[in-house]
This record gives sequence, structure tokens and C-alpha cells, in this order.
Amino acid sequence: MPRFTINGHTQQVDVDPDTPLLWVLRDTLGLTGTRYGCGIAQCGACTVHIDGVATRSCSVPVNAAEGAQVTTIEGLSPNGDLHPVQRAWIAHDVPQCGYCQSGMIMAVAALLKEKPQPTDADIDAAITNICRCGTYARIRAAIHTAAKA
Repeated sequence: MPRFTINGHTQQVDVDPDTPLLWVLRDTLGLTGTRYGCGIAQCGACTVHIDGVATRSCSVPVNAAEGAQVTTIEGLSPNGDLHPVQRAWIAHDVPQCGYCQSGMIMAVAALLKEKPQPTDADIDAAITNICRCGTYARIRAAIHTAAKA
């Protein structure tokens, strides 16, 4: 049975080791903030952090996360306050439908941890998540605001 740490809590799950991490998070552990979008790691709705790296969980078998630290949107701010990216998202009124937002926020949080003051080129290279509503201008503005926080 695969064992990993999810949002600071050690978990052992009784699932097939090839089950995508996304389905373990959603269906086995009830962490539904991580979303299913495309199922082929292209859209980014399922982005989580695995050992601090933004990772698309729909294409990662749970056994690949064995022993890892996994953080979902539910664990992004463990103290109960909003993460700076979440505050910037609200300030810039980023979400429309909101479906992609948890994955987008997770990708941005990982970028800002790696590059606290990203350029537009850094953002273009790192944030490849798809937003069907097209709020990219507000997303970029929110990223720059979060970088200043």
C-alpha cells in the first residue's frame, strides 16, 4: 500500500499502485479541490506539489508519490490564512468559472517559491495551465501582486 505525506499528514492508501494520484486524492482521501480536466497532463487543473514541485497529478501513479510530501490546494496555507497567491487572486478578481483555479494557484505558488520576483518571460515559461475563461491578463497581474507580498 503506497504511503506518502499529504498536507502534512502521513497517509497509507489501499489502492492499486498504478492508480493516478489525482483519483487517490479525490476519491480515496476526499480532497476534491484538485480538479480533473483533461486526464493527459495538458491543462493543469490537477496540479499539486510533490516535494515542492508543481506536478500534474492526473498522470502520476500513486506509487510514484511513495515517500513524498504532497501538497494540495487544501494544504497550501496550513495556518488557515490565505496564501499570498490566493489573496492576489481575490484582489484581481481572477476566477470566472473557477474550475482551473486550484491548479493554477498551485502552479503559481511553486513558481514564486522558486523565483520570488518572476519576469513575464518566467511566467510564460512556467505557467502553462489552461484557463478556458481566458483570464490570463488578470492572472499575470495577480502573480506580480503576489510576488510583492
